[in-house]
Amino acid sequence: MDINLDKTLDEVKKLAQAIGSFQAEESKKNNFSISKKTSDIDLVTEIDKLSETKIIDKIKNKFPEHSILAEEGGSVNKDSLYTWIIDPLDGTNNYANGYPLYCVSIALEYKNEIILGVVFVPELNQLFWAAKDQGAYLNGKKLKVSQESALNQSLLATGFPYDKLTSKYNNIDHFQKIIMKVRGVRRSGSAAFDLSNVANGSLDGFWEFKLKPWDVAAAKIFIKEAGGTVIEETWGDASLIVAGNPKICDKIYDLLKEI
Repeated sequence: MDINLDKTLDEVKKLAQAIGSFQAEESKKNNFSISKKTSDIDLVTEIDKLSETKIIDKIKNKFPEHSILAEEGGSVNKDSLYTWIIDPLDGTNNYANGYPLYCVSIALEYKNEIILGVVFVPELNQLFWAAKDQGAYLNGKKLKVSQESALNQSLLATGFPYDKLTSKYNNIDHFQKIIMKVRGVRRSGSAAFDLSNVANGSLDGFWEFKLKPWDVAAAKIFIKEAGGTVIEETWGDASLIVAGNPKICDKIYDLLKEI
């Protein structure tokens, strides 16, 4: 590895906070454009695109030889061992509606392993970060996954894909099965936020179909560094991610396999 991981992490933390502050200010103005991507409920705002451009410009300036995988079309393939994975604004539907739960997610992958992740939640002023073998943190406090082992006492989170009207893997049947087995299920509208809170121990587990790498990359390293488990598989034509403390993660996965 030929980068200074600590220095790079500090720079990414500042970048995520700057982008998040920009998003919060633009949200107050409420005069940005909104358009559709793959469906009527798959939105992108002018702020998503502007945020991505700002992040990519910084990365290109600092690491011009690195590859970039970004949600809104700014991907760059440099055939590098390093790839930046960016969700400039996770929770776009929330943001477009003025619902104050959205975040900036930036991760760095080296040789197909996430080595650095940062998620900033502007409206809550929450900064999550982690680097490989250095632990995961929220505003400076070290994170640890929950120790809950009973599924019926667990609080989980999930979400539903944009093609929920047509996809076999729309999570409806899975949700109905799992909701009856647990204390509660939350749906924030931001997978990066939910997964970060699994690392924080405020959620015991998480599952969702059809998420993209930029939705989960940063938070995956939080969970692993906080002592949790992440399972990623392909089910038919859909991706699946299950995460949580090791006992709850396995129990969620076993329930999903029954459906």
